[in-house]
Amino acid sequence: MQIFKQAATFNFMGKRHLAMALSLLLIAVSIASLATRGLNLGVDFTGGAVIEVGYKQPTELAGVRAALAKDYGDAQVQHFGASTDVLIRLAPREGISSVDLSKKLIDTLQVASEDEVEMRRVEYVGPQVGDELTEQGAFAILYALFGIFVYVFLRFQWQFSVGAVAALFHDVLITLGFFSLLQLEFDLTVLAAILAVIGYSLNDTIVVFDRIRENFRRLRTSSPLDVINISINETLSRTIITSLTTMLVLLALFFLGGELIHSFATALLVGVVVGTYSSIYVAGSASLSLGVSKADLVQVKPENVNPDGSQV
Repeated sequence: MQIFKQAATFNFMGKRHLAMALSLLLIAVSIASLATRGLNLGVDFTGGAVIEVGYKQPTELAGVRAALAKDYGDAQVQHFGASTDVLIRLAPREGISSVDLSKKLIDTLQVASEDEVEMRRVEYVGPQVGDELTEQGAFAILYALFGIFVYVFLRFQWQFSVGAVAALFHDVLITLGFFSLLQLEFDLTVLAAILAVIGYSLNDTIVVFDRIRENFRRLRTSSPLDVINISINETLSRTIITSLTTMLVLLALFFLGGELIHSFATALLVGVVVGTYSSIYVAGSASLSLGVSKADLVQVKPENVNPDGSQV
């Protein structure tokens, strides 16, 4: 027994109230930002046009924005890969087709530039399609959380199931709040990143829960708080190594992946940091607050029963 008790190096559960206060603060800020500022939805959700143009020489985005300011004041302009490629996003416009819109925009850019402007790509998303994507994206997150609740409930106990969903809800809400607070563009790639964060955080949480269940059966004299604390410490090296190696890849995508994947990498970076934190503090603390004990996890053999199940 002493061997397992010595495995606990950091008193994570001793700081659970402080961690809970921090989580509640972050959640409150996220909810306030989502309620007041909302999300900066991309064309995928609002509808509109995405037009990619190319220049012969590197061009400054300020000049492109100035050229579009009069007729397309709501245009979002950014480099797409090289400095000669520009991606322009426009809000939906009634009474004009995507073909006519792209031709008119190219003519506007050509007049304002001495360089030749080449049309590379045009994509158009109607407002109705954008609304459908918004609704389906919200349902995708809710279905994922519900499916995880059922899975963890069947594999563990209901306290763990609630703890896992609380941790995932915590991760999703804070990530959304981060994008709302900084008004970063929220598109389909960010939605995909949030679903990936749910999977990543769940995997980390399940590893901790597996160790907790195993230690409840081995450390029969230890309190639930000590068992959870020991289990988190025993899986800490695995958690840190997994998080760091994942973040190395995400940092490479963030700095070298270009504008198209920038939001995706940002969402995953925030999600991995928050998910690692929640798997250590939120999931275990929630399960402990709900009264998980060794009686829920240790199967007690009835007395006067032989190993084969027959009565003595």
